[in-house]
Amino acid sequence: MANLRFGVWNMEWMNDLFTDGPAFKDDDKKVRGPNPRNERDKPTVKDRRESLAGVLNEVDVDVLVVVEGPNKANELQLFFDTDINGTWACDVQPTKGGSQIVGIAVRTDKGHFSGNSFDRFHIGEGQGGESERLSNATTDFAIDTDDDDIRELHRFERLPLYAEINLIDGKKFRVVGLHLKSKGIFQAYEWSKWWSQADANRKKIVAQCTQLRLEFLDYYLTENSTRDIPLIICGDINDGPGQDASEKKLNVSGIERLMGTVWKPGLCLGNALFDALDDDDQWKINLSPIHTTSFKDPIFDNYRDVWIDHILYSRNRPKSWISNARVHEELPDGQMVWRKHRYASDHFLVTVDIDTDKL
Repeated sequence: MANLRFGVWNMEWMNDLFTDGPAFKDDDKKVRGPNPRNERDKPTVKDRRESLAGVLNEVDVDVLVVVEGPNKANELQLFFDTDINGTWACDVQPTKGGSQIVGIAVRTDKGHFSGNSFDRFHIGEGQGGESERLSNATTDFAIDTDDDDIRELHRFERLPLYAEINLIDGKKFRVVGLHLKSKGIFQAYEWSKWWSQADANRKKIVAQCTQLRLEFLDYYLTENSTRDIPLIICGDINDGPGQDASEKKLNVSGIERLMGTVWKPGLCLGNALFDALDDDDQWKINLSPIHTTSFKDPIFDNYRDVWIDHILYSRNRPKSWISNARVHEELPDGQMVWRKHRYASDHFLVTVDIDTDKL
């Protein structure tokens, strides 16, 4: 079989494109979304649809995990049926009272997948079976994030999407799509309050990563029923490698906690974008070449590049099955996304190639 291209993309306020029906809002309707730095006005529905579709049609993925997607599966299906090349099967993981949820789209017209291209395990619905452990892990939970003997109560704002991808030759792999707590602070506070909020946000991210690692991943990678099934954990983790100022107080990094611990090296996940660095950067652990979005610095008023979107993968195959990770800031024709498709998203699409012969 040929390689599959797997992608994850925070498509930024995609839910704003739709009205009940499902139907798209009028083309000229102003909606939330990326705002090029030299413009003040909001983009239109037409702007957003053309830009989002432009990126996906040029990069040409086979499986896509959608972050900040629409609230309903038929809305995501409408977008792919109307604007994206090929035929697709789509679904979303609902979150009660939540929006900007996580979805999945699988292209079905290239002959890569079985008739039932994927199965989504229903999280948080008490159905048991393969979803039970992840469902239990993502209900409200208490954990001591800062080692002060006080267990704080946490929750997941958006439930993870959990699916099994079914290939035409009978092989399978699984996907967990995440959108963890945002670090963004969008209100004006005096500095002590701002830092307090920043610290609280990091605690939440660390708690969510710890819960997923201890209550789902460690079991998935050791239990007889799942330990041999390849797994991708991906999404907008809202955390980069290493420790920022707030994480230094906690002495822990969320993404590194999710990837695993040196005390259990056999259960650690690989990070596809790190694998794609050149040998010198890997040797020095120089991660500065990688960024998946940017944010405006509240002090200096300039933009800072950050890496918060990740594709992690299990190492439970005899040979490496993930390769060629890329952040698509540049399109196949050499043009930059933010020039050609100005209203696509404030995050870049991240892709990897999956060698299905090694599954």
